[in-house]
Order: sequence, then C-alpha cells, then structure tokens
Amino acid sequence: MGARPLVLLIGLLAVAPAPAQFARPELAVKYRQSVMFLMGNHLQRIKAELEVSKPDLARVRASTGLLEQLKTLPFEAFVPGTESIENSAAEPEVWSEAVRFRELAGQMQERVGALDAAARAGDVAALRTAFVQAGKACKRCHDDFRRQP
Repeated sequence: MGARPLVLLIGLLAVAPAPAQFARPELAVKYRQSVMFLMGNHLQRIKAELEVSKPDLARVRASTGLLEQLKTLPFEAFVPGTESIENSAAEPEVWSEAVRFRELAGQMQERVGALDAAARAGDVAALRTAFVQAGKACKRCHDDFRRQP
C-alpha cells in the first residue's frame, strides 16, 4: 500500500469520534503506535537528507507533508480504556497530567508545521533549525510520557 492510500485511510478514520473508531482499547493503542512509527520513520528520512551537503528537498517535502497530515492522529487514540493496556508505552501521567500532555502534543504539532513550512520554502538552514526544534518537541513529550524500554 502506497503512502497516499494509507493517509486517506487514516484520514477517513479520523472523521469518526475517537472512541467510536476503535472496537477495543488494544486497537487504539496499536493505531497510535502505528502512526508514531510512521512519524518516526519519516523523521529519520528527513534526518538522513539533512546530513548531506545538498539535501533532496523533494524527498524532504514528501516526508514533512506526510508528518503534517499525521501529527494529530496519535492523540485521538489516547481514549478511555487504553491506560491499562499492557503493551502500551504510555506512562500513567498521560491521563493524570492530561493538560500538560495535550500542551506538549500541541507544541510538537506546531513544530511539525514549522518544519513543513521550512521544507516548502526551500531554505536548508531554516529547515535544519526547524528539524532540531521538532525533534526537541518530540523528545520532551517522550521523556515525560513514554515508558522507556
């Protein structure tokens, strides 16, 4: 399955209210883990491009565009009943500090938007800075709200 059909499928799932999207809490956890996996994969692709002297901006833009579409989706799957799923990497603080969790999620979403904008503008220096800022936003949330392996 190519990226476009996958994004379309994820987009269609996002139309329904979050609890209605998942027949079981385990499916919500799998969903958010899958989206996070895709996001991490595309961040690594961007990183690889930014490590060369002349990054392929078309490749970077493809990844930043996908990140822009995915950035809100994991958070729709932090639904009631998922806090006790065994294979979830979410710390209990996701629910006990929900306001802060949403704040950090919002910061990441803003940084991903800035990353996409920098990629579209084609300014490699600004792109590198935006990438670092997006990475810091992801790390901040993971440090506080994700179980470490």
